[in-house]
Amino acid sequence: MAPLLHTWALLLIVLFHFNHLSESQPFLGVNYGEVADNLPSPDATAKLLQSTSFEKVRLYGTDPAIIKALANTGIGIMVGVANGDIPAMATDPNFAKNWVSSNVLPFYPASKIIHINIGNEVLLSGDQNLMSKLLPALQNLQNALDSVSLGGKIKVSTVHSMAVLSQSDPPSSGLFNPGFGDLMKGLLEFNNATGSPFVINPYPFFAYQSDPRPETLAFCLFQPNAGRVDSGTKIKYTNMFDAQVDAVRAALNAAGFKGVEILVAETGWPYKGDSNEVGPSLENAKAYTTNLISHLRSMVGTPMMPGKSVDTYLFALYDEDLKPGPGSERSFGLFKLDMTMTYDAGLSKTSQTTPSTPKTPVTPANPANPAPKENKPTFCVPKQGVTEPELQANLDYACGQGIDCGPIQPGGECFEPNTLASHATYAMNLLYQKSGKDPQACDFSQTATFSSANPSYNGCQYPA
Repeated sequence: MAPLLHTWALLLIVLFHFNHLSESQPFLGVNYGEVADNLPSPDATAKLLQSTSFEKVRLYGTDPAIIKALANTGIGIMVGVANGDIPAMATDPNFAKNWVSSNVLPFYPASKIIHINIGNEVLLSGDQNLMSKLLPALQNLQNALDSVSLGGKIKVSTVHSMAVLSQSDPPSSGLFNPGFGDLMKGLLEFNNATGSPFVINPYPFFAYQSDPRPETLAFCLFQPNAGRVDSGTKIKYTNMFDAQVDAVRAALNAAGFKGVEILVAETGWPYKGDSNEVGPSLENAKAYTTNLISHLRSMVGTPMMPGKSVDTYLFALYDEDLKPGPGSERSFGLFKLDMTMTYDAGLSKTSQTTPSTPKTPVTPANPANPAPKENKPTFCVPKQGVTEPELQANLDYACGQGIDCGPIQPGGECFEPNTLASHATYAMNLLYQKSGKDPQACDFSQTATFSSANPSYNGCQYPA
């Protein structure tokens, strides 16, 4: 009877862990663009979104059919005001009130509208009239929301390109382009006063295109690499996403707005492109998306914002066949028009796996480690000589599998010593223990081994 109870206990652990993995991710959203003539119906798309880990969706406009289809799904909706509507919204408060009456009130709260973006990358348009009207438009829309008691429930922002930074390397030197001067200051003051985030579009893909070296590709794809040390802070960055986001964080801090949060409105990697384009491929797209999601799920955060994940909207739900430009612009879709996955990034609730059968390159199917003897407690620890990029990848992967990595986050009982080796060791062992001591869960691409020595110390207890 005892072996049967043991089997059931292990099964319950696995099922609990699987259910944890299948939950939606509050920090994970997706862009739903409509520059196409062949998209699935809004109702079908709503059902697709409910089958994924996405908890939010970004629309570039206010398509009523889509907003209605998302009613009562619990999915947060970000809608957009077109650049062309900015002048009218800036000069006429009634235009803003009518916009809210037409595009928000008929659907809210059944359709969970949580954010409104006014314009997209307006500061790079070069249109001085449009740029000067942006802040008044934000203020009028905020006032319109306040007038119907939605000001504290729906955030208002505008979306920026990374090009608003005049300096971003190293990340700690991040600065906003001084040419935007008082305009940027006014926008940041609006963010600060209303509690709305600074919204940005970081694309490591474009960073790689401007520096197409193998080491840059690995850095952009969250793959093992030598890392890049920030000369200002001496912190080593192991991926471009963190470096780009932290450059924005540094710019906000330097401008005096440390309390303004960051939201990533777009980031992604195309799975194909024109023959003369560097970087697009199915392999690269899958690596970037899968590893980014794992990194976000780990809740490790960035060096300047540890212990939390930045709200991030992936680009994009579908390909948009009418978009102009190179082929890559029409090849970011995570799902095909028949609703199947372009590649499996672990987004579908039914396709996510338990730790014993991971879908990440970090842990292969055939472990190099033999199963340990069960006559004493065993722990999963990194092998001697494992590199920092390998430790970072292991940490991201383990925490991304739904285990509780709170103890190694700031304030946790195992946060100190605040070293990559210590945090990775804790996470790797916890994943191994939660997987029922499955040897496959202590492989980590042959960078882990078993140990009978208990790594626990002071108030930090390692499960065994």
